[in-house]
Amino acid sequence: QVQLVESGGGLVQPGGSLRLSCAASGTAFSMYEMAWHRQVPGKLRELVATITSSHSTYYSDSVKGRFTISRDNAKKTLYLQMNSLKPGDTAVYYCRHEGDYWGQGTQVTVAS
Repeated sequence: QVQLVESGGGLVQPGGSLRLSCAASGTAFSMYEMAWHRQVPGKLRELVATITSSHSTYYSDSVKGRFTISRDNAKKTLYLQMNSLKPGDTAVYYCRHEGDYWGQGTQVTVAS
């Protein structure tokens, strides 16, 4: 059973930074693509970034240049470093495993 547990969300001022973590268990983590998504109430869940098993990355246009996705295969942990945060980044952030497993989400709120 694959389990994903996100952490690191919180309240931050515009222009600030946060680092999200997603700890995985029950999976050969290094073999799979991982991703971060986010969702605002009333809107569809949005893809933020992906990272393959070979560490190739993809970013949505809305976060490119501000967010960095990374992974530590030894720790079975996925990260999302978020810099220059904007109020529009406010959302619940979810990590996703290639096998369509999801974490419970962590709230990020950007406000002054």
